[in-house]
Amino acid sequence: MSALDGLYQELILDHSKRPIGKGDLSDHPGARTASHHEFNPSCGDEIELSIAVDPATGRISQLAWQGQGCSISMASASILSQLVRDEEMTMDEARVKIAAFREMIQTRGEQEPDEDVLGDAVALQGVAKYVMRVKCAMLGWVALEADIAQVEAQASA
Repeated sequence: MSALDGLYQELILDHSKRPIGKGDLSDHPGARTASHHEFNPSCGDEIELSIAVDPATGRISQLAWQGQGCSISMASASILSQLVRDEEMTMDEARVKIAAFREMIQTRGEQEPDEDVLGDAVALQGVAKYVMRVKCAMLGWVALEADIAQVEAQASA
């Protein structure tokens, strides 16, 4: 194992043991909120991810999640939460990150991910080599994608 692989493994374990964003969505008067549940039937991992979005700016003002599962699914949701929080991203920016993460995780490690876009999420690149773990890593990201679609539907209603 390379030193970088060891650091990535340590980051994943740290996020799974001390997850960021795990909890309930706090009250956000005036914000558009959405919540989505994702389940991996092959292993039993599940996540309920919720967001609050400022309707004026499209910025995700909070992301919170609850879940249970393997260290990969829990770490992935935690890393996603940290990215959203630290970058104070808009829904459009989140979509770019989701697409980049999906591409990284579906290329089976054959493509070098853009660390500027994905930040610490590049630590999950090795998961791409294990087909049965791809869905685990994607749970939170797919739930965020569904939340964004819900918020957009609210806006157009």
